[in-house]
Amino acid sequence: MKVLIFGATGMVGMGVLLECLDDPVVTAVTAVGRRPCGVEHDRLEELVLDDFHDYSGREDELSGFDACFFCLGVSAAGMKEPDYYRITYELTMAAARTLVRLNPRMTFCYVSGSGTDSTEQGRMMWARIKGKTENALMELPFEACYLFRPAFIQPVRGVESSTALYRALYTVMSPLYPVWKALFPGFVTTTELVGRAMINAVTQGYPDQILENRDINILGASMSSSSA
Repeated sequence: MKVLIFGATGMVGMGVLLECLDDPVVTAVTAVGRRPCGVEHDRLEELVLDDFHDYSGREDELSGFDACFFCLGVSAAGMKEPDYYRITYELTMAAARTLVRLNPRMTFCYVSGSGTDSTEQGRMMWARIKGKTENALMELPFEACYLFRPAFIQPVRGVESSTALYRALYTVMSPLYPVWKALFPGFVTTTELVGRAMINAVTQGYPDQILENRDINILGASMSSSSA
């Protein structure tokens, strides 16, 4: 299985990348980002881009893939709606429309978020735009499309957030993860489980296109086809 990962320099994307490189079912990975991800592996190639809204001239490098794990995104904190819309909706759809044309048999996995508003009518700006993005992705003719809605994600395996504030928060909150996991099992997950769930979504499928946090944990913990 050949995989594209968008956003491998971020916390979620790096977690997904490590799981892909550890799984023999993933034969090749191309990490797409604005800068190198800092990982070296014989099955990893990198595609560094300046513009994520225009892929003309790079389409040969984006063809021949079985799956895309789209982990690229930003926090809406402090952002105006037009800016968040451009980064979240327009950027994602520019990539997805290009990829579905080049790879019609592709499975597309998108990292959204818990609380996303599928009606696109709610009061929360980020939730409306995420919902619009999810809805538009489901209309594209991918072989399969899965929308991941994690809640609290605990970074593991040395993965860190690229945002200083989030790194500080995770340092404070990490010791509480076992407690949260025991009290709120449907609210917490890990970067490892998100990565495993994405791989398993491609190899096994899942009955629902939208995976809430509990679904992510179930699919992430299931035995992969490569281990069966």
